[in-house]
Order: sequence, then structure tokens, then C-alpha cells
Amino acid sequence: MTIGIDEDFWRGRRVLLTGHTGFKGGWMSLWLERLGATVRGVALLPDSQPNLFEAARVAEALDSMIADVRDPDAMDAAVLDFAPSVVIHMAAQPLVRRGYEAPRETFATNLMGTVNLLDAVRRQPRPAVTLIVTTDKVYENLEHGQAYREDDRLGGRDPYSASKACAELAVRAYFASFLEGVGAAVGVARAGNVIGGGDWARDRLLPDVLSAFARGEAAVLRNPAAVRPWQHVLEPLQGYLLAVQTLAASPASGLRAWNFGPDADGARPVGDVARIAAEMWSGDARLVERIDPSAPHEAGLLTLNSDLAKAELGWRPRLDLEQSVALTIDWWREALAGGDLRETTLAQIDRYVSSNAPVAAR
Repeated sequence: MTIGIDEDFWRGRRVLLTGHTGFKGGWMSLWLERLGATVRGVALLPDSQPNLFEAARVAEALDSMIADVRDPDAMDAAVLDFAPSVVIHMAAQPLVRRGYEAPRETFATNLMGTVNLLDAVRRQPRPAVTLIVTTDKVYENLEHGQAYREDDRLGGRDPYSASKACAELAVRAYFASFLEGVGAAVGVARAGNVIGGGDWARDRLLPDVLSAFARGEAAVLRNPAAVRPWQHVLEPLQGYLLAVQTLAASPASGLRAWNFGPDADGARPVGDVARIAAEMWSGDARLVERIDPSAPHEAGLLTLNSDLAKAELGWRPRLDLEQSVALTIDWWREALAGGDLRETTLAQIDRYVSSNAPVAAR
């Protein structure tokens, strides 16, 4: 099954995008600009310096509204005044370790922020196609080596994972109680670990590794054996766009959920990814392992099965792990050289889109 991004669908489409000041949201904002959509972004100001929102001048791509998803009045104003036909909810507290430090903030943002959005969406005169982005960590992860499917049990041992699973329960309740009866199309997207240029959040593997290399220092690995489903940020974003198109084409098909993760060879230990980055960066890049036995729990093994997205959406990973790391390093080198990061980001989007067939080695 082959379904491509339909530029005619997106051209002029009124899209409300939460989280546009974040890493994934910034890339999505620029892609939607390329597609000709009319976009309102809703998010807090970036919480890191530097950040993709400023570096790539993302505000030029949309109507940027600085607001807090935890504020129901702000969400009412953002949604009801704009009257979107598509809503993509990406705003979140996205860090596992931050969830341990600030659990109340994490639940408030990830659960109640989603509730506030859905409550505004349900009161629109015309239903909007709504995609809620959660995470691969919503599953009750038993670390048994099996790739999780969409109908596996939700769970979450840490505050971040649990808050995202709770958000999905809220989506189910709002859909069954308010949205299904009016023909609204609602979907959930669960993506694996993403990499790419412009992610300056702390406790992210490649930003930490590449920053150390750029300073001429050894990069420290705190959990080198942990296995994650790594993918370039453009891979799940492609899936989100395809999911919205599919939901719009069949609004009466019920609440849907899709996994977006790499093929089996993309699920690799942290140490492997860091070594690939070190080899690509330079011959003298160094890695050291520094495992903290008192660190909070993080899953040692997590993989996704994305067969449903392949079958129903025509989605396919296009980049293997080496290509994904190479794109990320190319972006970072442009940043260090003082390049135009808006143009660099758009050029990488264009290069990704221009390949209609998968470009990853098989």
C-alpha cells in the first residue's frame, strides 16, 4: 500500500499545532509551511538556549501564540478563535528524567494539557480532525524483547510514561463521550526516540554527545546498554501527516492509534548510536561510560512494531540509523559554522520528501 503526502490536502488547510516552539514541533511547523498550510502554533516559549524555534526562525512559518496548554481559557481562545479543521497536539513535558524532578508539572502538562485541548475541540461548531501525539513509552513495558503493538496494554512506571498513558485514557473518554457522536476523527500517534538537528534539550543522547565533541571533550554515556527505537525526526512527522490524511478520509472509522518506529535494525543500544556519531564526527572523538547506580529508573529495552502504520497509512521508514545520524551531524556542523539554520532545516525536509521510495539500506 502506498499513500503519499497530499499537497492538495494541506494547501490552505487551517491547522492548529501545539508545541510548535519545541524540537519536533519546530520541524513540523516548517514542513507544514512547505505544504502551504495555514498554521497557528500554541506553546510556551522555548525552555533551552539555544533552541530550534529561534535558530530556524520558526515563527516566520505560522501564527505563533505563546500560551500554556495547562490554562483552559488559553486553549479555548487558541482553538475556538482560529476554528481549525486539523489539530495536531504535540505540546508536552517530553523528558523522562525531568518527570522525576517535576512530576506534578509533568502530569499537569501531559494529562490536563491534553484534556484542555480536547475540551476546546469538542466545543467547536464543526469537528476537527485531531491527532494526539504521545510516545512509545505509554506501554506497560515488561522489557521482554517483544516489539509493542497498538493493542498492547498501556502502563508507565515513571511519571513521564504514566502521564502519557493517562493522556491516552483521556482521549478515549473524550472520544466516546463527546466526539464520536458528532463524527469527529481522532487518532493517537506513538513514536520512538527521535534524533535530528536542533534538539538542545538536556539528557538527549546526540545533543549531549555532539556538544561534547564540539568542545573537544569526551562524551559521557550514562546508560550505554539501553536499547531504543531510534529514528530521524522526519520519520514520525511523515507518519503524523499521513495519519491526519487517513483520518480525514474516514472520519467514522473510530478512534485509531498507530506506532511509528524504525525497522528492526534501528532498535540499537545507546552505545552503538554514540559510536556511530563519534566515527562520523572525527577520528579523535572520545566516549566514556559513567553509569550512576543511584540514577532513577529508565527502561533498558523498548521496541515498537509499526506494521499497522505500514498497512493502513502506507508509511515506511526511509532512513536507516547511519543516515539519520549523518543528517543530524550535517545539521550540527551548519550550526557550528554559523549557517542559515532555517534554510538548512527546510533543505533537509525537501531532500527527504523528494525521495518517493525508501532511501534506507535494506
